[in-house]
Amino acid sequence: MKVKESVRTLLAVSCLLVAGTPLIAQQSAGQDGSAAADNTTVNQRDRNTNAPTADSQKDNRSDRDITQQIRKAIIQDKSLSTYAHNVKVITQNGQVTLKGPVRSDEEKRAVESKATEIAGENRVTSELDIKSKH
Repeated sequence: MKVKESVRTLLAVSCLLVAGTPLIAQQSAGQDGSAAADNTTVNQRDRNTNAPTADSQKDNRSDRDITQQIRKAIIQDKSLSTYAHNVKVITQNGQVTLKGPVRSDEEKRAVESKATEIAGENRVTSELDIKSKH
């Protein structure tokens, strides 16, 4: 059964390539034929050239230390979800920006609190999104 499925998929992809249809169009649908997730809004937000990104973090010791301490505090809290453990922590001139999804408002507050304890009051900008389980 799996061999037939693989052959059908290979044939479909080959036909698409021969016909000139971009392969990416085929990949936009899920395995079960459902529509792929639409991350357009998130991607547009992340394209903002003025928004801090991990690439824009300065390579100075104090910013690196702040980021490292916040990351360590988040990772050590085993009550937080994998989502919270993987938030982006970006420090620029002592100002911290948190980005990414967390599972609940409680997690959001916990991550923000840890960052504030380390960076200081009014030194943390939160761009955390709550993404609950479906």
